[in-house]
Amino acid sequence: QVQLVESGGGLVQAGGSLRLSCAASGRTVSSYAMGWFRQAPGKEREFVAAITWNGANTAHAGSVKGRFTISRDNAKNTVFLQMNSLKPEDTAVYYCAARDGYWVVSDSNEYDYWGQGTQVTVSS
Repeated sequence: QVQLVESGGGLVQAGGSLRLSCAASGRTVSSYAMGWFRQAPGKEREFVAAITWNGANTAHAGSVKGRFTISRDNAKNTVFLQMNSLKPEDTAVYYCAARDGYWVVSDSNEYDYWGQGTQVTVSS
C-alpha cells in the first residue's frame, strides 16, 4: 500500500506562486509514475501534470503549460508541483496520485493511489 499526503496549498494572490509537495509512505514510489490532478467546485477532476519514475518524461495540461512544473525527488519519496503566475481559475483542490507503470498518463482511472488533496485558492 502507498499513502500519499499533499501539502503546500493555501491562499495566494493572482500572479503569485505556490509549491505543492506530495510525500509518499508505506512503500517506495520510486518505480511509480506520479501525477497531479485538480478539482474545482462543481467541476470534474482534471489532469494537471505527470512524471515518469525517473523524471525523464513529463506532461503538463495545456492550461498550465509554461506556468506549472512537476518534479520529483526519489531519495525523499516526494513529488512537487511548482505553480507560478497563478490565476483565479487555478483555484481547486489539488490531488497527488501514483500509478504502477512507467508512462505518464492523463486518465485518472489509470492511477492506483490518491492523496486527500490540498486546497489552493487564488484571489483576483
